[in-house]
Amino acid sequence: MAKFQSLKEAITENLRDGDTVAFEGFTHLIPHAAAHEVIRQGVKDLTLIRMTPDIIYDQVIGMGLAKKVIFSYAGNPGVGLLRRMRDAIENSWPRAIETEEHSHAAMANAYEAGAAGLPCAVFRGYRGAGLKEVNASIKSITCPFTGEELAAVPAHRPDVAVIHAQKANQRGDVLVEGIIGVQKEAVLASKRSVVTVEEIVEDFDDLHPNLCVLPHWTVSSIAHVPGGAHPSYTHGYYDRDNAAYLEWDKISADRDLFTAWMKENVLDAGPEAFANRVKGL
Repeated sequence: MAKFQSLKEAITENLRDGDTVAFEGFTHLIPHAAAHEVIRQGVKDLTLIRMTPDIIYDQVIGMGLAKKVIFSYAGNPGVGLLRRMRDAIENSWPRAIETEEHSHAAMANAYEAGAAGLPCAVFRGYRGAGLKEVNASIKSITCPFTGEELAAVPAHRPDVAVIHAQKANQRGDVLVEGIIGVQKEAVLASKRSVVTVEEIVEDFDDLHPNLCVLPHWTVSSIAHVPGGAHPSYTHGYYDRDNAAYLEWDKISADRDLFTAWMKENVLDAGPEAFANRVKGL
């Protein structure tokens, strides 16, 4: 049953050291504010799951809070490398991390399987690909009906899913619109979930019934965090801050600059900073 809390309360109550956590959102609705609260609280030894690790995972990894990353594409969208993630992999700074790389298809199917309560995902994939040579989690099975060889990967079953959305109503139902990634599946696959939203409204009575809604009973905590997806965008509220992504490439390239930026903009800041940044766009 959804509980309305501050972001600090929601993270404190739901995320613990050593948890497996999925911060999801595809192109937009990336839960930056929630990730920053995790960093402020210093929740450590996390296993991070995400289809496209980007700036938020670069920051969590760079602050030494991750022990493993399960992912598909990893990069600063439209710019290039995740420099903090690469530094951790190549130089163990600030600590070594494990990596488990998959295709987008495998990640999406693993979330679907987790949401359905299945132990694994079965799909057509990895034919002619080399990933299965370096990832022991990728298996092959034979279809009992057709004899076709198929790929199989473990289902994603995170301890916690964290997403950002446009609206929640007073009952705790959550509305997601625009580009839909795997947010719904991530929440349904997880034991607990934290949803940050742009606004809380009375009800959804005037909205189209086919919009993506997570019922209140699927969500653990809801926090009102306007601007909580910045510098990614929230459809209907604010645009993508492309300059911030370009700037991150410079910031993340230098350990000292990264550390100073994180102190000023994350450790010494709060969720309200996101609304202020969006107002400045």
